[in-house]
Amino acid sequence: MINRRNFIKNSSLVLGAAAMSSGAMANTGDLNNRKIRVGLIGCGGRGTGAVFQALDADPGVVVTALADVFADNLGDTLSALKEKYGNRIEVTEKSSYVGFDAYEKLIKSDVDVVLLCTPPSFRPAHITLAVKEGKHVFCEKPVAVDIPGVHEVEAAVKLAKEKKLCIVSGFCFRYSFPNRDFVERIKSGSVGEIKAISTFRHGGELSYKDRKPEWNDVEYQLRNWVYQQRYSGDLIVEQTVHSIDYMSWILGDIVPTKVTATGGRQSRPWNKFGNVYDHFAVEYVYDNGFRGFHFGRQQNGTTSRNSVEVMGMEGYADVSINSSYDIFGKDPWKNTKRLNNMYQTQHDELFKAIREGKVLNDDFMTNSTLLAIWGRLSAYSGKTISHEEIINSTEKVGPAIEDYSWDMKLDEQPIARPGHYKFT
Repeated sequence: MINRRNFIKNSSLVLGAAAMSSGAMANTGDLNNRKIRVGLIGCGGRGTGAVFQALDADPGVVVTALADVFADNLGDTLSALKEKYGNRIEVTEKSSYVGFDAYEKLIKSDVDVVLLCTPPSFRPAHITLAVKEGKHVFCEKPVAVDIPGVHEVEAAVKLAKEKKLCIVSGFCFRYSFPNRDFVERIKSGSVGEIKAISTFRHGGELSYKDRKPEWNDVEYQLRNWVYQQRYSGDLIVEQTVHSIDYMSWILGDIVPTKVTATGGRQSRPWNKFGNVYDHFAVEYVYDNGFRGFHFGRQQNGTTSRNSVEVMGMEGYADVSINSSYDIFGKDPWKNTKRLNNMYQTQHDELFKAIREGKVLNDDFMTNSTLLAIWGRLSAYSGKTISHEEIINSTEKVGPAIEDYSWDMKLDEQPIARPGHYKFT
């Protein structure tokens, strides 16, 4: 159970990335001097990028297995890998897994590390099985789309620590060197006592695939999963959770007492683009009355913004992600260092830890995912939701992973209407 005050009291976080502790690996043998076998589950654009980064992180990494529900996705990724990395790609016909059970076959193969890059609704089941089978994990964010899923991942994270397995999440802001420097300075008192934080993630719509005649409802929705709440958790969970994670990082990953949010669908037509919102605004209220604010939207033709502002008693600080980092006040600072590729750094640090027999565990990933789901449910219902209410939520937004098939019947999920949507 998530404890609001003590959530990371015993955590090993250092500058926002999990600290490393020595220990033998579970069920993977000695990875110090041999090849590290990697398997990718989810061969879309993010998955393909992640496996490229894994290969670039360590010359001893080889890719031995791929899995996806779509054969064309897998084929495209395999072709791209072979073209760039040649004989480091050891994927065969037998280790190319396609279908809804492909993830299970890959995880139970002889891979050492799994990269989990499917739609996030499947993440809890994938993480749970990977840890059970003794695999190191890179998992994209978020780690769940509902609260039961968050609790499932919490249990898997605990087991991973016991087995001394590495888990690195896709919360990449914590792997940016300027971000780490900025957060360290804020925590050290550069702006004095923090009074408020605001985060913005404003941008345009994501890509959309027009329906083909041969696609049934299941395939059509999975090809456009970002627009389906049952797969993505809505834009606040799937995308703008990065900004919420940044706020939580600055605050030491403490959990709010209550959340009030609003949101809706203004720009997207109601007969297309699934059932997700196109904007959210959230207030997070903490024990001492402190408030954090998050604003997110996906609307074409609007002003883009990806920022974090911290207001303190002795100054203020402003981050424009991947652009400028400034602190004004008693201890002014401006980042002048070159930006690192935070996506690559995630894999560099993961594989370095594996080589050295150390443990890297992004346990904060469940907390940040919780905050995003909390905001979504408050906006959908139009209700202020307390900490006790959210952690006891039983709502599941999609079918169980074992129930998926190409001919399954999907229940209709309309766009949520505040005041009518029932929070459970």
